[in-house]
Amino acid sequence: MSCKVKAFKAYSLALLAIIGLNLLVSMSVITPAKAELKLCNTTSSRVGVSIGYREKARWATEGWWNVASNTCEVLLKGKLIARYYYIHAVDYDRGGEWSGKDTMCTIDKAFTVFGVTDCVKRGYKRTGFFEIDTKNEHDWTVRLKYPDENGKK
Repeated sequence: MSCKVKAFKAYSLALLAIIGLNLLVSMSVITPAKAELKLCNTTSSRVGVSIGYREKARWATEGWWNVASNTCEVLLKGKLIARYYYIHAVDYDRGGEWSGKDTMCTIDKAFTVFGVTDCVKRGYKRTGFFEIDTKNEHDWTVRLKYPDENGKK
């Protein structure tokens, strides 16, 4: 084999290695893993949202996120820690709420509450939440709709 052929093969292998490395680096930068619980307000109203979930051995409820009409808001960032989450939302413009049979503790201002029993005794409201089954996915989006759009309200 001539020196030119050997040099060309070495150059080609080096070039392929550099291209492969650049491709791996760019793929890891372009496609980061996504993990979050997001709520999209598909209504024409502004809504306030609170969320409940089981964290290790205790229940936690948090609120309020103010979500403008036709926008989305990340409620929890990172890998979801539970299969089931619970949502309560209030329609600021039209009135009404999205609620359910599962009760948790809330108050009217920003809050984090641990535990779901004795809400009133502890100075909180006892509020109904509806259940979201994430099916153990790491990323989930909830879409709020009006009842006439097959939503819960």
